[in-house]
Amino acid sequence: MSISHVLLGVLAAGPAHGYDLKREHDARFPGAKELAYGQVYAALQRLERDGLAEVAETVQESGPERTVYALTPAGQAELERWLSEAESAGPYAADDLVRKAVTALRLGADARGYLERQREVHLARMRELLAIQDATTDPAGRSAIDHAVFHLDADLRWLEAAAARIAQTTTTRKGDPS
Repeated sequence: MSISHVLLGVLAAGPAHGYDLKREHDARFPGAKELAYGQVYAALQRLERDGLAEVAETVQESGPERTVYALTPAGQAELERWLSEAESAGPYAADDLVRKAVTALRLGADARGYLERQREVHLARMRELLAIQDATTDPAGRSAIDHAVFHLDADLRWLEAAAARIAQTTTTRKGDPS
């Protein structure tokens, strides 16, 4: 996901400063990792450099000075272009989950134990997301949560298949007369 493009989408609703952009991003994608402030401000610098966002004003309320950014006409055009293009369907890079499991298998480490621990982490996260989903009435928020839940479900199916494959390989090796 392009953080810059998502921030353009938030700015399309009106000018905002970095703190509000981060908060809105995190609210829109409750199943995703929260953005770091550094990511937001780095993306805003790139957007401003590229003429897609501009400083609308600088305000100082009770706290530190805040720079408010607004979408430019070029930013609106870029947002529309981005939204009109379909994303490619793959190939999908191996994520850390797959990398760890394959590394454990290659090293003869406790891959089954790793897979079981990871399964418990995935199940706990799925329970958290389902609880949030039950409390969410916003269709966009529910869609973001659905995406995260479906990915967790796919990972869980992969974890179970990998554990079964390891169990089968272990059983085959034990019964191998060589």
